[in-house]
Amino acid sequence: MTTAKAVPGRTLLDPANHTLIMIDHQSQMSFATKSIDAVSLRNNVALVAKAAREFKVPAILTTVAEKSFSGPIFDEIRSVFPEHRVIDRTTMNTWEDERIAVEVNRAGKDKIVFAGLWTSVCIVGPVLSALDQGFKAYVIADACGDVSDEAHERAMQRMIQQGARPMTALQYLLELQRDWARGETYDETVRTSIAHGGAYGLGLIYAKTMFNASEGH
Repeated sequence: MTTAKAVPGRTLLDPANHTLIMIDHQSQMSFATKSIDAVSLRNNVALVAKAAREFKVPAILTTVAEKSFSGPIFDEIRSVFPEHRVIDRTTMNTWEDERIAVEVNRAGKDKIVFAGLWTSVCIVGPVLSALDQGFKAYVIADACGDVSDEAHERAMQRMIQQGARPMTALQYLLELQRDWARGETYDETVRTSIAHGGAYGLGLIYAKTMFNASEGH
């Protein structure tokens, strides 16, 4: 007989069981991105970066040809991790840069969350490579983008077929919080949700302003 237990599923993310890799969120890469508008993309990227900082998730930041072609990493990431080293590469597949392997191994997590531009190149390459080496890969679909809806969707399907787990930026934040009674991260989670959570954030503003409401408190 199957028995229910009040414990989280093993595929759920928590702050201690994964590494975040943010790949090529740069101006030149975003110019041709059409599957998501630039405002939404930057908002979602900021949400992901703030979630990782708040919950102390190991984060690997990487760019491609920053000085010669693609430009600096989004300020939405740089401002959240001002002291963080950004690894600049020549490889389209992030996973083929030895420095990335060193950082992944240093973090020592078997779950890796990916976000970046473009989905069909900068994300497909490392996700399929990570899966092939036995890692569990998650892709934050709305913190990625591509030159067309078709390119983004086919890339997502290709990764999912190989076992990647898709999610959204807001889902990432709330999955890390997962219990409103966790007071040490509650306020920051609410602030991030208000700033970047769209209609959900508006709902939080309304509830707290009108009723001083608090989930789980």
